[in-house]
Amino acid sequence: MASSSYHHRLFPENIELNVGGKYYSTSVLTLTRESDSLLGRIFSGRHEVDKDETGKYFIDRDGFLFRYILDFLRTNKLHLPEDFQEIARLKIEAEFYEIKGLEMQLDSYSRARKRAATLQTELFGYITLHIRGTYAFGRAGQVDVNFRKLQRIVVCGRVCLCHEVFGETLNESRDPNPEGNRYTNRFYLKHNYLEKAFTRLRDCNFKLVSSSGGKSWNTFDSDKGDEDKWDHFTIYVFLRG
Repeated sequence: MASSSYHHRLFPENIELNVGGKYYSTSVLTLTRESDSLLGRIFSGRHEVDKDETGKYFIDRDGFLFRYILDFLRTNKLHLPEDFQEIARLKIEAEFYEIKGLEMQLDSYSRARKRAATLQTELFGYITLHIRGTYAFGRAGQVDVNFRKLQRIVVCGRVCLCHEVFGETLNESRDPNPEGNRYTNRFYLKHNYLEKAFTRLRDCNFKLVSSSGGKSWNTFDSDKGDEDKWDHFTIYVFLRG
């Protein structure tokens, strides 16, 4: 209590600050709340500070970021906008003012944002299914357009997403590289059930956003069998995010 009264004799109760051209008004009690900080030493008389031509105490630092310094001293909590992009610069200011509590909270905040960004990157992504098939032929040699034979379901996308969705049904014998954030187009499924693949994608919150198809029908290629002449493909694009 005696120390607080001493500070009040040295400085007015309300302090006017000029920080890098930005003006602030606060109390000497707020500025000395972190007694071992630079501001605590200045406004307890242990460290000198200049004044500008209007009589405001002048600190030649980033005036915009000082609002967060002052807010922390008032509440002992870090309050930042969601889209705040100057964490590194604010950390430099906290180090300059020697406010250890703010430095610790900024470190925690940075780690949390990094984890959130990593998680968002892992969640977001595209997976495409490439389907190759043909029409089946009846005993009379006529194509049966109501019955299609799937030869293979190829899976393309980021490796970690492909593993998450298809798990043990994924055949990766041609692409054993385990790097999760790499993209691949060499996986395929161990089954030919397109609906089963769709169900897996739906269960992992993927949505169909595009599809296209075509055929490679060439009746003049005598070396191909009847089914090969009716080869067709379809591509389905799924997105999560």
